[in-house]
Amino acid sequence: MMLSLGRPPVRRDRRVVAESARSGVFARVRTGAAADAAARLNRMDMRVAAYAVVSDDRDRVLLARWIQGRRVAWTMPGGGLESGEDPEAAARREVREETGYTVELDELLGIHSRVLPATQRITASETPLHTLRIVYRAHVTRGELRFEEDGSTDMAGWFTLEQIAGMQRVKLVDIALKMAGLEIP
Repeated sequence: MMLSLGRPPVRRDRRVVAESARSGVFARVRTGAAADAAARLNRMDMRVAAYAVVSDDRDRVLLARWIQGRRVAWTMPGGGLESGEDPEAAARREVREETGYTVELDELLGIHSRVLPATQRITASETPLHTLRIVYRAHVTRGELRFEEDGSTDMAGWFTLEQIAGMQRVKLVDIALKMAGLEIP
C-alpha cells in the first residue's frame, strides 16, 4: 500500500480517500498492481555517512585515498553510519580508522544530499542511491598518521589546497572544503 498526496479524486471507485482533519490534506491510497508499480518507481536505496574536514596549523587538509576495485581517488576521511550510530560518533570513528588520528568535532558544516541514478552507481543495482553526507569541521587531539588496513581506504595524508588542486579526488572533497570556507585554487 502506498500513500500519495494530492487533491481528492472526483471518482471514488477503487480508491480509499482519507482526509486529515488537522491539515486538510487528502491522500490517495493505492492498492494492488498500481501500488506495486508506484513502489518500483519510488524505490531508492539510502546511505547516510559522516565526514570531517580536518586541517592543521600549516593550512594543510587531511585526506584519505579511497579504493573501490580499479577506482582510486582522494576523499575526506569519513564513511557510512553503522546501524543506530550517532553521526558525530561515526565521523570520529571513521577518521580514526582511516587515518590513525583521534579528532574532536568543532562544528557541523552542512549536509549534502545527492541522488545517483542506478546507472551511475559503483556497484550494479536496479535502484537509485540517495546519499546524505554530514560534514563536520574537526581538529586532531592525538594519534599518529597510519593507513587503514582491509578497508575502503589504503592511504592518508596532509595536503595543501594547491596540492589538492592537482589530485584525482571525489566531488565530496570540493563540496566539503567549500562548506569549510576553503577554496581550491
